[in-house]
Amino acid sequence: MRIILVVLSALLLYSSGAAQSTGVLEGIVRDKNTQAALPGIIITIEGTELGTASDENGGFRLSGIPAETYNIKAQGTGFQPLVIYNIVITSGNVQPLTIELLENKVSLTEVVVKVSPFRKNAETPLSVQSLSAQEIKSNPGGNFDISRVIQAFPGVGGTSGSVGGYRNDLIIRGGAPNENVYYLDGIEVPVINHFATQGSAGGPTGIVNISFIEDVSLYTSAFPARYDNPLSGVLQLKQRKANQDKIQHNLRLSATEIAYTTDGPISNKVSFLASARRSYLQLLFRALQVPIQPSYWDFQYKIDYKISPDLSFYTIGIGAIDNFSFLTPDDQTPENIYILKSNPLINQWNYTNGYGLRKLIKGGYWNLTASRNMLNNSLDKFEDNQNPQETQRILKIRSEEIENKLRFDWNRFYKRWSLSWGVMTQYDEFKNDSYIRLRSELKDVNGNILQPSVVLQGNTALDLWRYGAFAQAATKLFKERLDLSLGLRTDGNSFTDNGNNFSETLSPRLAASLLLIENLKFSTSVARYYKIPTYTVLGFQNAGNYVNRSSKYIQSDHLVAGFEYLPWQSGRFTLEGFYKWYDNYPVSLIDGISLANKGGDFNILGNEPVGSTGKGRSLGVEFQFQQKLTRNIFAIVSYTYYKSEFTNASGSYIPASWDNRHLLSFIGGYKFKRNFELGIKFRYQGGAPYTPFDLQASQLNYLSTGQGVYDNTQFNTARLGSFNSMDIRLDKKWNFKKWSIDLYLDVSNAYGSVQPEYPKYTFARTVDNTAFATTDGQPIKPDGSNAVPLLLTENDAVIIPTVGFILEF
Repeated sequence: MRIILVVLSALLLYSSGAAQSTGVLEGIVRDKNTQAALPGIIITIEGTELGTASDENGGFRLSGIPAETYNIKAQGTGFQPLVIYNIVITSGNVQPLTIELLENKVSLTEVVVKVSPFRKNAETPLSVQSLSAQEIKSNPGGNFDISRVIQAFPGVGGTSGSVGGYRNDLIIRGGAPNENVYYLDGIEVPVINHFATQGSAGGPTGIVNISFIEDVSLYTSAFPARYDNPLSGVLQLKQRKANQDKIQHNLRLSATEIAYTTDGPISNKVSFLASARRSYLQLLFRALQVPIQPSYWDFQYKIDYKISPDLSFYTIGIGAIDNFSFLTPDDQTPENIYILKSNPLINQWNYTNGYGLRKLIKGGYWNLTASRNMLNNSLDKFEDNQNPQETQRILKIRSEEIENKLRFDWNRFYKRWSLSWGVMTQYDEFKNDSYIRLRSELKDVNGNILQPSVVLQGNTALDLWRYGAFAQAATKLFKERLDLSLGLRTDGNSFTDNGNNFSETLSPRLAASLLLIENLKFSTSVARYYKIPTYTVLGFQNAGNYVNRSSKYIQSDHLVAGFEYLPWQSGRFTLEGFYKWYDNYPVSLIDGISLANKGGDFNILGNEPVGSTGKGRSLGVEFQFQQKLTRNIFAIVSYTYYKSEFTNASGSYIPASWDNRHLLSFIGGYKFKRNFELGIKFRYQGGAPYTPFDLQASQLNYLSTGQGVYDNTQFNTARLGSFNSMDIRLDKKWNFKKWSIDLYLDVSNAYGSVQPEYPKYTFARTVDNTAFATTDGQPIKPDGSNAVPLLLTENDAVIIPTVGFILEF
């Protein structure tokens, strides 16, 4: 903190007499459909007289630009003009832009062409949202984390009750966290969070470096047929190009982590981006005597090779190393003891490495990608995590997931038609050595068994092939007032009983969009999607047999319709309604709970016998207003009301664990003079359902399991209070001759709202917190019969201020 204050004082002193610095804008212009370079496109900076034109390779460069924030306009004969908003020019790093223009296929007398940034294609005319890199970087409380930023989108929530809202589980339109897929430059990245829940997807913080990202798109329905396995969402991340002129550097330092990024040319045809990040949150937690000690590294790289004007190659890599251990605090309160007993020790690492080849052809292009990803996950939990003894082991997981993928897609555009098709195959390996003690054997004083031991144990080595194919066609009719799209996909695998019956996974999809009047469009989509059960489900064994081999692909049918109104160039209103039906959802044969209601913690999901008997439904309505940067103001306001229900073993529909009902969010910012910027984020979520404890079983098992036992006869019959929070961020940028610095103050939960958490079952402690309190003053009994049960509910309000800086040079 002292270092940052000294730096701030020096900057204020220096900047008072410094001349205004300038920066550079550069990039490339392409045809959005065919990806061909576009020469002769005029690039202008709104509010200035600066401008240039793209060269024969589509490239452009403007220098001597005063270091400020601008909107960039691109226009050329035969193409629809486009405005790119909120482009920050600094004297430090150059952020190359990729501008993609749509061909204007009707004359200006037939239709009014709008300079709108909210473009959609015929495949997905609704249920898609986008953010630029700068909108993500300036997000208050986001900690440069993409998963947290997109929770401002309509229909997107998080697991607010799990750990006070501080996880990245994406709950999209009432679906479970593992119903989403993630792509980075066309390469699927299964793990995008540190300390990821295996079999699900969430974790406390993301691993993607925002400094690499050019823009982000989130599909919440109407998924293009090229994507396999989504039921609720597709998150598509597009990385920027490297600086083509020189190697540049970016250093980010905050109270919890340090990150370094560098990019630049290797030769006139090859460029690179690379980064590394290290957390030191464990040092802060140790100083504050917080029991959990998370520590992580993450790494990312990209190399681009322009082989010829029509052929390009790239490779990407992303990975993380995570360690989750414990500190025995000086004050062993019930809250601290619960944390120590209920969470596992985690050692986890993962990576994704991918290669892509793109060839431009007449009127289109084809892509060939190959990738490999791996997750190595080790979990351990003991009755006493500080003094682990093998005889007191509760949990042991030694698991690996490996996927080797090959994908090809072909894309061609004919006047008003677009056609695409593709195939994919992948070879997967799953290993899991597991021991899970659900219940310990307990006896009374006479040696009579009060409760038998219940243990799940197995050693799995599974390998399988997966394969799929898709085709999609789209057209524009009636002078481009009507867009129609039809797609079909099917998938199979070599493991499940019906894995090669492609008729069972045929997933058709139809989308339409109609321009009713100028600026008002109606769109609708109906589709069927499939997802293969997780490896933890498929690989579970009992007595050497794969008991879940008969599992079916999970099915979800979507019906969506909505309106989009563009009142002015930089603003839009959307209103959408959705209905989702689920079938074949895995239901646990141990506790009778649908896996759709699990996955919001730090354990493992799906490592149990299941039956494909679950059903579900989610319906709701969404509203959004979005204002791109205009007159120094930008904002997103969204509200969603939805209802999500799934069946358990009983067959009755019960509120899902993610059934918050109400989601309200606001993100806004104002750009002041002299490179000051203020950002505000507000979130509100309705209370999440939860299951009360079976108090008798909880008292009997707490000492041997570290947590209470739920009364599943009352599954999700109780609800938490609502979740609300406001985050505030203030940035100040200084630009010097060849470098710049951004100093920021980020305050999470600024007004000190008490965040709801699921009740936690534990035992009361003695006054001096040295032992468990008992009713008879004697040492606590193994069956907890003389303990004093205690339910922990809401914690004190926590305000988290963070000061940091970003240095570019």
